[in-house]
Amino acid sequence: MNPVTKAFIQLHLSILLAGWTGVFGKLISLSPGLIVFWRIVIAGGLIWLWAAATKKLDAVKKLDRLGIMAVGALLMLQWTLFYASIKASNVSIGVVAFSSIGFFTAILEPLFHRRRPSLKELGISLLTILGIYLIFHFDTQYRLGIVFGLLSAFGAALLAIFFKHYRAKYSTNTCMAWQLAGGFVAIVLLMPVYRHFMPPEPFLPEGLDILYLLIFGTFCTLGMYILQIQSLERISAFTVNLSYNLEPVYSILLAMVIFHEARDLGLSFYAGVGLIILSVLLQTLSVTKLSRRHRNLKKRQNAKEESL
Repeated sequence: MNPVTKAFIQLHLSILLAGWTGVFGKLISLSPGLIVFWRIVIAGGLIWLWAAATKKLDAVKKLDRLGIMAVGALLMLQWTLFYASIKASNVSIGVVAFSSIGFFTAILEPLFHRRRPSLKELGISLLTILGIYLIFHFDTQYRLGIVFGLLSAFGAALLAIFFKHYRAKYSTNTCMAWQLAGGFVAIVLLMPVYRHFMPPEPFLPEGLDILYLLIFGTFCTLGMYILQIQSLERISAFTVNLSYNLEPVYSILLAMVIFHEARDLGLSFYAGVGLIILSVLLQTLSVTKLSRRHRNLKKRQNAKEESL
């Protein structure tokens, strides 16, 4: 299988799993900070157990280890903001606000790599922003949820850019293990402050929350991120983040079925979804075309060298 095609399959499988994350954020009765705490404990515990059993964890330089753990702290904050967005509004509002990740990436990635922004990437991102606008004419009661969702998208754009640097040096499992370790350290240090300012609630999950967290921490966290990180080997952070604009489509449909959200969606909803899908298709076609061009150029160069 073509490596780029395989990367896109991995990417879209991860998006399918990601479509459930907003739903579980609503199903689980815990507050955002505790949802993230148990998500990190379950997913991080599993990957460290697997690493200990298989001994496939790479040796990591101390400075890089601290860097990956710092990225993990950012991941913990981004997750918390995302679930705060859902708790302050609903699944549909939270995931649609999060769709702005492609727009933030199109701006931030060139800044970090010291290159000019791509007008094509910005144009495709604006299609997504227009799609978001058409899907919802936001009510003022959801203002706080929208702000949290936008902040979460900004954090996720930074994550993809930073993480790709370390993924070039170490394996997926190594990066994930140290990233979740960093998220765990950060949330343990911040938990007393968080619990002080939040309304009282049980620390340990109860009832169905236990089952939801187990499914959430394995398939929708560990499985999703391994597939996503593997896709970054062949696909740019911008393309990955832009493709994740399909996540709200899955989440909204699931929320409509499970929570009966957005029952009055009309033509603007379908027009918005259409624009989001169009933006993903345009970027996918662009990347595939560029990859094919590079392969053909390499073949011609190899043929020329052999003829000499």
